Amino acid sequence: MEAKEVEDTKSNFRWCWFLLVSVIAILVIVAGVLAIIEDLKDSKKDSASHHPGPIVKKYADALEIALQFFDVQKSGKLVNNRIVWRGDSGLLDGIEMNLDLSKGMYDAGDLMKFGFPMSFTATMLSWAILEYGENMKTVKQLGYARDSLKWITDFLINAHPSENVLYIQVGDPELDHQCWERPEAIRGIRPLTQVNTSFPGTEVAAETAAAMASASLVFKKIDSSYSNLLLEHAQQLFSFADAYRGSYSVSIPQVQNYYNSTGYEDELLWAATWLYHASKDLSYLKYVTELNGQQFANWGYPTWFNWDDKHAGTHVLLSRLNIFGAKGMSSEENLDLQMYRKTSEAIMCELLPDSPTATSSRTKGGLVWVSKWNCLQHAMASAFLAVLFGDYMVTAQISTLYCHGKSYSPADLRNFAISQADYILGNNPMKISYLVGYGSNYPQNVHHRGASIPVDANTTCKDGFTWLDSINPNPNVAVGAVVGGPFLNETYIDSRNNWMQAEPTTYNSALVVSLLSSLVRSSSVVDSFT
Repeated sequence: MEAKEVEDTKSNFRWCWFLLVSVIAILVIVAGVLAIIEDLKDSKKDSASHHPGPIVKKYADALEIALQFFDVQKSGKLVNNRIVWRGDSGLLDGIEMNLDLSKGMYDAGDLMKFGFPMSFTATMLSWAILEYGENMKTVKQLGYARDSLKWITDFLINAHPSENVLYIQVGDPELDHQCWERPEAIRGIRPLTQVNTSFPGTEVAAETAAAMASASLVFKKIDSSYSNLLLEHAQQLFSFADAYRGSYSVSIPQVQNYYNSTGYEDELLWAATWLYHASKDLSYLKYVTELNGQQFANWGYPTWFNWDDKHAGTHVLLSRLNIFGAKGMSSEENLDLQMYRKTSEAIMCELLPDSPTATSSRTKGGLVWVSKWNCLQHAMASAFLAVLFGDYMVTAQISTLYCHGKSYSPADLRNFAISQADYILGNNPMKISYLVGYGSNYPQNVHHRGASIPVDANTTCKDGFTWLDSINPNPNVAVGAVVGGPFLNETYIDSRNNWMQAEPTTYNSALVVSLLSSLVRSSSVVDSFT
């Protein structure tokens, strides 16, 4: 080959090499620019997802109304109570045991204080405040929520006078239901019921522990001594519940007619979960994972969240740890937390109406409907768990939930929750608001003693039934009450004697407050309660 040809070949090679290097450089630059643009898009997307949305007025208004029912239900010497027709009551409760059990809240339309559902009320109020307290604060309702919570926890503290004794009931329901009178007319000393080492009540002791542990987080930054006291009681009660296992429905058979328990394993997990959040003691995390997860948690089997069954709530609360992480956990504990999360995802897939695994337990109008007794509790509890799990996804930047091959977004979970809330607030075939005081058409004959009897009526135990049987609307509005709700055929009979549908409960109000506080505005949640 001649020298000129060699030189040309070298020159062509250099030129090709230069073009190749240039193309690679350009591609690297383009890829870098595209990555930056994508990052900016993601940043804007994440910023939009995490930035609280505008206040939704109807939910803010409904939340303000719903919180007032706790003022309707308060026992004891009232302070700055917003319900003008309520007065002091139950001032002698606990006196025969040298205890002050005057506070707390009446359970429903009667004058009983049942510790099991009352503690659940406190736990749910605490959970709502911890997750959505900023929403409450924005619409000036956080103070009322905390005040109502403390009214219950003050009672629970006094109801736990020693490590292995818990008073779980004030009043005799059989005697109570023989009267129809205002709480202010309660006379004399009312009987007390306790659980102890001889007559254990694991579920009620554990639920009370959950209430106190969760409330300790609520008050941690605003009253550290009160928070520490609550945590101390919670730890003692959990130890008592776990060491002396036994259902209070077995120990005290008479409770079966009112708040019968179907088991205590769920409350043990629920309480231990809240105690882990409150104390960061890894022994509680180990309790719900390695030690008892497989035996107690019913992994893979979705259930309905309510005052009796805490499995679904526990699954979602422990999903929070799996999604956001927990310091110091072992690989085995993390695998168990993954099972709680998978079960939570299965619950969400059942709730989404067009999911391949959607539950058929709904009315034609779309309301989750499980039981003819107090049906709205399941709709409200399910809706709260759905929007909360969706907000966990938003906060962790998880965009997709898969249900047997079909994908859903956090927005789908929020839309389901909105559908349940809107149904309760009046978007239903009856066009009735099941939240008393909201809208122009709500129940006028709520099954509630205080609401049904005029303030100036001088009634005794028996002659008060005149007001129960009256066809006139209640003279006092039970503001914020959530009644039991519609039948499966979506009808509602507004009769005071229709206690199946017309009686409100205090724990229903905790559920609706939880739901409404989550919908006041779209937002992310904190990744840690502490």
